[in-house]
Amino acid sequence: MAVEDTKNSLQGETTCGTLLQKLQEIWDEVGESDEDRDKMLLQIDQECLDVYKRKVEQADKSRAKLLQSLSDAKHELSNLLSALGEKSFSEFPESASGTIKEQLAAIAPALEQLWKQKEKRVKEFFDVQSEIQKICGEITGSLNISENPVVDESQLSVEKLDEYHCQLQELQKEKSERLHKVLEFVSTVHDLCAVLGIDFFGTVTEVHPSLNDATGVQSKSISNDTLSKLAKMVLALKEDKKQRLHKLQELATQLIDLWNLMDTPSEERSLFDHVTCNISASVDEVTVPGALALDLIEQAEVEVERLDQLKASRMKEIAFKKQSELEEIFAHAHIEIVPEAAREKIMTLIDSGNVEPSELLDDMDNKIVKAKEEVLSRKEILDKVEKWMLACEEESWLEDYNRDDNRYNASRGAHLNLKRAEKARILVNKIPALVDTLIAKTRAWEEDRGISFIYDGVPLLAMLDEYTMLRHEREEEKRRFRDHKKFHEQQSTDQESITNSRPSPARPIGTKKAAGPRANGAVNGTPSSRRLSLNQNGSRSMNKDGKRDGMRPMTPVKYDAISKEDSGSGSHVSGTEPVSSSP
Repeated sequence: MAVEDTKNSLQGETTCGTLLQKLQEIWDEVGESDEDRDKMLLQIDQECLDVYKRKVEQADKSRAKLLQSLSDAKHELSNLLSALGEKSFSEFPESASGTIKEQLAAIAPALEQLWKQKEKRVKEFFDVQSEIQKICGEITGSLNISENPVVDESQLSVEKLDEYHCQLQELQKEKSERLHKVLEFVSTVHDLCAVLGIDFFGTVTEVHPSLNDATGVQSKSISNDTLSKLAKMVLALKEDKKQRLHKLQELATQLIDLWNLMDTPSEERSLFDHVTCNISASVDEVTVPGALALDLIEQAEVEVERLDQLKASRMKEIAFKKQSELEEIFAHAHIEIVPEAAREKIMTLIDSGNVEPSELLDDMDNKIVKAKEEVLSRKEILDKVEKWMLACEEESWLEDYNRDDNRYNASRGAHLNLKRAEKARILVNKIPALVDTLIAKTRAWEEDRGISFIYDGVPLLAMLDEYTMLRHEREEEKRRFRDHKKFHEQQSTDQESITNSRPSPARPIGTKKAAGPRANGAVNGTPSSRRLSLNQNGSRSMNKDGKRDGMRPMTPVKYDAISKEDSGSGSHVSGTEPVSSSP
């Protein structure tokens, strides 16, 4: 019953006093001595003191932990602010007050917000650094996707992030420029491969597989190595294009020369228009696909070889054609040659086989070049010779015109002849100066070359000297004829005066027959002189067509003809004057 009471009492409100009272009752009931009771009470006091000490220690440790947590929180807050580049956090005052737990409760939301901001900032840094690393890898050609960039979490400020963004923008710009260069190189390689007839895809993928058209633009390699290889490839292709064009132009030139030599018809030539169309084109002007393909060049080489063989079989025909060209050049320059001997020599050389066909043709080509140079050196003198001869022809025509009694009649074309006569007189007056100039230039030409200037086999200076002498003799003859005419007119005047002073007794003055001597004198004097002049000097050489040959001062015979014509002209004038002066 006592134990039950004790349990019931313990189940009530328990305090130190009730417990001590309960302990006294137990001791009383047991009969504990006072000494034992004192020991047990001391023991109880010590145990209570130990409990308090433990509680105090626990409380002190808890406070220390809270203070450390607060210190750590403040330090972490400071580190976060420093890493994020923030000087302060607006939602957390710098001088916080209150209990430790209150301060911890106040700083916790700020830490949580800064942690979220840090995580966001770290992601931003990671993204921009990853992009930078990727572009740098593309530029250097050492891209390694498995390696992620390491973000320095102590440097997460906005300024640092802006620096990375600026670096990324510069790299993106460089990437764009490099990509543009790569695309330009690829386009150039494509055009060159098309012109050269080379496989483009097989060529460009040798540089890098990503340069294939199947790959997206942004995925193409832009590395230094790719750009360097593309640049070298473009240079190599351009050099190959240059060499092929030079080779093709040489073949085209050979084709044209061979065609011209053998008079190849235009239909056959048109088969190689794709070769000859680029004979004078520059490297940049050749853009037609396949224009410089190897099979095309080989085709042209085969054709040149075929024509060379054909040329050897037609050597005589070609050589005679060149000889004809040479003779035509010499004939145009009025240089006499012996064509029969030259052709016989060509035949002998070809039949003997002692000379290569190409050497013979080259020798004839050299002769043609020298002949053209000779023609060029003689051109100025020949032009003046032509002017001189034309002037002489006009002079001959003018003499014929002056002997025409009906030149002033109103016949058809008379006014045209009159205008021509005026121009002819002006031209004839220039002949002496033209001859003097021609003599001076001819002598200068001969002194410069040390040879005579031969014109159709006759030295030109000899022709000019003889022409000058004959012209002087003709002028002397005209002068003598004028003196003779004056003397004849004087005698006729004196005879007429004597006849008029003696009237005939058988025939009264004033009858019709009294004028008979005057009429006979007029008719039998001057007209007879005119007829004499025409019969003696007025004749003209006629060609086989019945036309008068033009005056060409080539031989002394023609100069004699000119002299006689001038004499005839003077006789004609003297013969017409008495008729015009008769009453």
